[in-house]
Amino acid sequence: MTKIDRRTERLTDALRRAGVRITRQRAALLAVLARAEDHPEAVELHRRAEAQVPGISLSTVYRTLTALEAQGVIQRHQFAGTPARFEHTETAHHDHMIDVDTGEVVEFANDRIERLQAEIAAALGYDIVHHRLELYVRKKARPGTDQG
Repeated sequence: MTKIDRRTERLTDALRRAGVRITRQRAALLAVLARAEDHPEAVELHRRAEAQVPGISLSTVYRTLTALEAQGVIQRHQFAGTPARFEHTETAHHDHMIDVDTGEVVEFANDRIERLQAEIAAALGYDIVHHRLELYVRKKARPGTDQG
């Protein structure tokens, strides 16, 4: 069984646990979501699913995403100034860099940052329960290029 097959099965099982019927349209959306390696927004997921199964409504996409999020199998990210984006929860903890010019989302993990955050929390008398780090970035101009 491939990673995509496992994801599809996990998403399908989560919808069933939520009491949501797996229609042809929802199955197409789940397949699209299982293949997504980026952080697509709902409209983009709708576009991808619509290409496979014409007639899927945007409201079906939103309701399905809400049910999957409630089941804990996808995570909603609301990066500043952009529509909500979604990703699988199966990945290890990571942080995000958002390119303010292109909207590209880059995942990264850094042990030093994680240790520093824990040290800061401990120094202030806290344990971290959950955190999210988002860096809003712009690519540096390469030497000898005009930045605009």
